[in-house]
Amino acid sequence: MDQNLRIKRKKRIRKKIFGTADKPRLTVYRSSKHIYAQIIDDVEQRTILSASSVEKDIKSLPAFENKIKLAKHIGDQLGRRAIERGIKTIVFDRNGYMYHGRIKAMADGAREAGLVF
Repeated sequence: MDQNLRIKRKKRIRKKIFGTADKPRLTVYRSSKHIYAQIIDDVEQRTILSASSVEKDIKSLPAFENKIKLAKHIGDQLGRRAIERGIKTIVFDRNGYMYHGRIKAMADGAREAGLVF
């Protein structure tokens, strides 16, 4: 039931949020163990950047205290990669999830890295 409600929220939100080449969309997906983030250009329908907790360079780091700190680190990594590519402003798509916990931590990490949204 909860998953169905999240998908309904996701569809409703996606009608309003659209990423362009100048201001791409940052979307987040979370599972029970991992978190994934992508920066997407909806005009060309392609992923510009991505970061997740299953990448080798993230897994090689010492274990994080909890998943919230890991999500903040993922946001920081994604923000740094975006700044290197010349992306400074984005549109944040929470993908139907509530804006708290790991989703908020990931967004805060991206903001601290220099992304504006």
